Amino acid sequence: MKTTIFHSNRTGLNSPWIIGQSVIWSSVLILSLGTAVILRYTDLQTSSLSWITFLINASSIFTGGLISGKRTERNGWIMGGIQGILYTLILMIIGFLAFDTALRVEPLVFGICSFGLGALGGMIGINLAKK
Repeated sequence: MKTTIFHSNRTGLNSPWIIGQSVIWSSVLILSLGTAVILRYTDLQTSSLSWITFLINASSIFTGGLISGKRTERNGWIMGGIQGILYTLILMIIGFLAFDTALRVEPLVFGICSFGLGALGGMIGINLAKK
């Protein structure tokens, strides 16, 4: 039996890595579309959009960490934390390649917060898993 730091026998599309990232990206997509509809058809001001974006990202990372932590066998906090870091790295790569943004301090702070939220979700997820 092969032992790794993540202790998961699931591979392929059933992997906690794939499931966690799928949950994060699908929830970001769904919540962003919902926010766009709300902004379009209500008188909600775009000045509150930064808080809404923060809540969308935070809830998505937490949920992705929770699901991936629930699907792994040990070290759910590491699995969830790395889900947050991976999400941050993908956003940074998209921002760098598509929008030609320079590297700044804000993504580093976002990465630290993403790791914390994902790790918290992973800790809760591993404890929700059926033993």
